[in-house]
Amino acid sequence: MMIVGLTGSIGMGKSTVAAMFRKAGLPVFDADAEVRRLQGPGGRALHAIEQAFPGTTHEGGLHRDRLGAHVFADAVALRRLESILHPLVAEAQSRFLGAHRLKSAVVLDVPLLFEKGGWRHCHLTVVVSAPLRVQRARVLRRPGMTVAKFEAILRTQMPDREKRRRADVVIETGRGRRETWLAVQRLVRRLR
Repeated sequence: MMIVGLTGSIGMGKSTVAAMFRKAGLPVFDADAEVRRLQGPGGRALHAIEQAFPGTTHEGGLHRDRLGAHVFADAVALRRLESILHPLVAEAQSRFLGAHRLKSAVVLDVPLLFEKGGWRHCHLTVVVSAPLRVQRARVLRRPGMTVAKFEAILRTQMPDREKRRRADVVIETGRGRRETWLAVQRLVRRLR
């Protein structure tokens, strides 16, 4: 089984490309969706998060703003949160790989693939990229997003140029959905 690591900075179109891989018939593990499940109602991470950051959870899951206030600008607190979430995400990813072990290829959609070393477990890395003006416009259209938040998020992510340099494949998303879909289809044909 070929393990494809999919990544890209905020607003680059990674979720769109992941959906295209699904449409093309490849199973996709979405690390962000797993984190949302772990932090959602009845999520496995809630108790440990509440222990580490009192007052950040409730019956319906996580108080995102409260937790964000703890970890947004505090690297030590962020590492503490990651130490809770990352092992649980790794377990879910392992179950996903086991469930799809007979497939020719699978995709691991991981936002911090290079930053956290996940690329080491992949046979091929794919970076989704777009020009900065496109990225910025996409991100600033999101509800509650501000320029300051966008810039803070970018500081936590590896620069796009470095991701592009490290990638085995770069999928450009700034040229329109049709061009992106054609690039995904070409890659899927190579993987089969």
